[in-house]
Amino acid sequence: MAEEAYRRILLKLSGEALLGDEDYGIDPNMIQRIAAEIAEVSRAGVGVAVVIGGGNIFRGAGLAESGIDRVTGDHMGMLATVMNALALQDALESIEADARVMSAISVHDVCEDYIRRRAIRHLEKGRVVVCAGGTGNPFFTTDTAAALRAIEVGADILLKATKVDGVYTSDPVKNSDAERFDSLNYDRVIEHKLGVMDANAIVLCRDQGMPIRVFNVFEDGNLMRLVRGEAIGTLVS
Repeated sequence: MAEEAYRRILLKLSGEALLGDEDYGIDPNMIQRIAAEIAEVSRAGVGVAVVIGGGNIFRGAGLAESGIDRVTGDHMGMLATVMNALALQDALESIEADARVMSAISVHDVCEDYIRRRAIRHLEKGRVVVCAGGTGNPFFTTDTAAALRAIEVGADILLKATKVDGVYTSDPVKNSDAERFDSLNYDRVIEHKLGVMDANAIVLCRDQGMPIRVFNVFEDGNLMRLVRGEAIGTLVS
């Protein structure tokens, strides 16, 4: 096996991953640590695309529950992902890692539009591509955006960063007897509603043969270990 098992990855980061020890917004220490791990992988010659969520600032579905129109709420959530993407780009550039934010919604003054061919070109030049704005459409989550972008840019694997070290039979925080899966197939995830990603994302990955690995982003060094082929977390394929 080569030192790096993958030539190109898509990392799905939730907005909550940026919270760290904060209750709202972005923990500077957390975003710097994540940026350092992404930069390390990029410098090893692996193409890195990132899809980032906005749940640490706004979540469209949650806003809809409070009475805001769902489409309006989703658009607010998309803007939150742009804010997170700009913060991650800044953190990467502060450690001299080249990064580009590409948004599915047009925000020309702060970032580029997402264009597939341009994103691939950035990756070929060794730049980290941070994808914001979800799919650009309401009612679709950033999980679905991650599946779509992974397929579009030709990633070898979709890495879903979470707070737990894989997929369990039930919530390991609430149930100490929950068992972790080393591997699963797509259909079992959908049938048993295991909460890996939303159903649209799982179906898209299944139909296009895109493997997913769920891992704990809060453990230092996990991203590089995954890229080098270690079987961390749970593989969905």
